[in-house]
Amino acid sequence: MTVLVTGGAGYIGSHVVRLLQQQGRKVVVIDNLSSGVSQRIGEAILVTLDLAAEGAAEQLTALMAEHGVESVIHFAARKQVGESVLKPEWYFEQNIGGMAHLLEAMQHSDVRKLVFSSSAATYGIPTEDFVGEDYDCKPINPYGQTKLIGEWMLANAQRAWGLRGASLRYFNVAGAGWDDLADTAVMNLVPIVFAALREGRAPVVFGDDYPTPDGSCVRDYVHVLDLAQAHISALDYLNRDDRKYSTFNVGTGSGSSVFEVLDEIKKVSGIDFAVDVQARRAGDPPYLCADVSRIKDELGWVAKHNLNDIIESAWAARG
Repeated sequence: MTVLVTGGAGYIGSHVVRLLQQQGRKVVVIDNLSSGVSQRIGEAILVTLDLAAEGAAEQLTALMAEHGVESVIHFAARKQVGESVLKPEWYFEQNIGGMAHLLEAMQHSDVRKLVFSSSAATYGIPTEDFVGEDYDCKPINPYGQTKLIGEWMLANAQRAWGLRGASLRYFNVAGAGWDDLADTAVMNLVPIVFAALREGRAPVVFGDDYPTPDGSCVRDYVHVLDLAQAHISALDYLNRDDRKYSTFNVGTGSGSSVFEVLDEIKKVSGIDFAVDVQARRAGDPPYLCADVSRIKDELGWVAKHNLNDIIESAWAARG
């Protein structure tokens, strides 16, 4: 069975590719290499392609036939929240257009299993500390909107032509499963702090007056290796006929504050750095963690790594 992994040369995708390879599965990777690194995918076949480009559906259809693709894990998308606010039309073109081309090719090729990389950004600013999958999604930026629309597209394909799909909404991903698969994008808290330390700057904390135990925002941090395993568990779930759900949160079910993450980085790095506390950012909820009961009950998946594991692995892989 060949698994097609779109965006497979990226941070999360490359972890999934490596786990699939360790299981002896044949893997084909599609990536436009705008942020992915070709050296991360081992012996997997790499096809350089922009899913949103004209003619992509036809190229995907031919590729699926050539390599005997039977299932897809779809990561390829633009994912910078701030960039999506500045360039909303482009984000819809890229993320929704790419998803449309992929689904069109899957339908033509009779490939009926798809795991979609969604996001907790679909929830917007929930009023619940532990948010479940049935929460009324109200994304507050174009990035989150494209992820929610992607879930709708998957659901429509399930109804229209029998696609078996699973959407994984994951929370704050960090860490590294292997030292050569570090998160090289400076967009999330841990790599942002590491970058500040490299440059001799004090890491910035936005707000220390939230209604949380230490005043900083609390988030659910999940190890990238746990997240990668969740995608494979979801792929295997699609082989079952008794699937009750197609949307799953991926997290630990517990939160760590920004200050707790910084304290863990201090402990692991041995650097006692200062912190630059600034005003709150608009749209940051005080507390956001995953209700993970559904994925545990249905897929048997639970996160195995804690915050210390995340920071130690990220620090070891920082380069």
